[in-house]
Amino acid sequence: MRFLLFVLLFLSFAYSLGLVLANNTEVGVNLLFSQAPTMNLGLLLILCLMLGIVIGILLALLIFRVLQNKWEISRLQKANANLQEQLAQANTVIDRQASAPTVDEAVYGASAANVQNSDATSLTEGSTLSKRRRD
Repeated sequence: MRFLLFVLLFLSFAYSLGLVLANNTEVGVNLLFSQAPTMNLGLLLILCLMLGIVIGILLALLIFRVLQNKWEISRLQKANANLQEQLAQANTVIDRQASAPTVDEAVYGASAANVQNSDATSLTEGSTLSKRRRD
């Protein structure tokens, strides 16, 4: 990997040197609001190329960050929808269990709770209420 990086750096340096030597005329640069001093055309081309590469890399990183955030948001929205569905299913199970008859009601019938409530007044005398007493 280091060898490949060294070769790429050497080739870019050689290209830059060739560009400067091939374009050795002096040109003035008008920046619309100011005037840059005259410089070698090859050097100007290299500076513009480097500036374009740096801006391109920064924009690519910014766009990648935005896309990465969008992917993360969509993944989290799917997970949220899945959890909402699980919550709805759990709520329906809880509602079914809450409306299901209790053991007393299933064994002794629906009126067992009424019998216990009516016998609660007789508990003040010290007697205990049992299920067999109903029969």
